[in-house]
Parts: sequence; C-alpha cells; structure tokens
Amino acid sequence: MSFPRPEPSPEQVVQAQLDAYNARDLQAWLATYAEDAEQFQHPGRLLARGHAAMGERIAVRFTDPHLQARLISRRVIGNAVVDHEEISRGFEKGPGRAEMLAIYEVRDGLIQAATFVFGEPTYD
Repeated sequence: MSFPRPEPSPEQVVQAQLDAYNARDLQAWLATYAEDAEQFQHPGRLLARGHAAMGERIAVRFTDPHLQARLISRRVIGNAVVDHEEISRGFEKGPGRAEMLAIYEVRDGLIQAATFVFGEPTYD
C-alpha cells in the first residue's frame, strides 16, 4: 500500500532551491519552480517567465566560478518566504558580493513567483 507524501512546506521548497543554486544543479533548481513561474526585479520588472527562460538565465550564472549564496536570515509568513542573502559572484568590475532580498511565493509545493531586491556590489 502506498501513502501520499506530504507536500513540502514553503520553507523546505525555498531551501531546496537555495541548495540547488549553490550546487549549480540546473534541473534540481528548476524542479523547485512551477512550469509557468515568474521572476521579477523589484518593483515589478519581469526577468523571466517559465522554465525555458529561467533556465536560460540561470545557466549563464551557474558558469560563474565565484557563485555562492549565503543565507543571512529567513522569514516565513504563510506561503511567502523572504530570504536575506549575500551573493558572491562575478560582477561587471570583477568578483564581489552583494546583499539581496528574495521574496518567494510558494503554492502547491512549488515556487510560483520570486521577486528580487538587489543591493550594490562590493568588490574583493
């Protein structure tokens, strides 16, 4: 007899997304998002819609040898997860770090929408 698995919590989904990001695992990262998910840069500029566009955008980022996201804090309210992160990566002027707020809307065990607020990079 098989029992249905419980749906992961919004926090578990977002943590799986962060883990896949840091592992540069494109398929695992996309698996945390709904097929028609949207990503925005605050205050509402569409960055990508759907797996094809999101995959294309992040595949370039995953080639960056400096890429790493460090969770500073996380707040969960209902199906919304807000992460405060420090992102290390290559920027226009070279390797550096920037703070970022990521606001995820999770429904049915998948990220439906993500909005990012990017801080100014500092350089190593």
